[in-house]
Amino acid sequence: MDPEAARTARDSLELVFHMSNILDTGLDRHTLSILIALCEMGLNPESLAAVVKELRRESPPSSSSSPETVITPP
Repeated sequence: MDPEAARTARDSLELVFHMSNILDTGLDRHTLSILIALCEMGLNPESLAAVVKELRRESPPSSSSSPETVITPP
């Protein structure tokens, strides 16, 4: 990947991450980058959203937080 394309990809991911935080999705950069890649491969975004929602329902909340986790004050 040429440097300009890499920069554009990073900038796009930062924008998506910022929007994700505004919408309080709780998704980190890594997860978002995977979801974007899957969409670019042709997967249906609405189907991916449904899978993410279902996985959240099935898995218990994590007790550890990564540096990318947004912590909101009470």
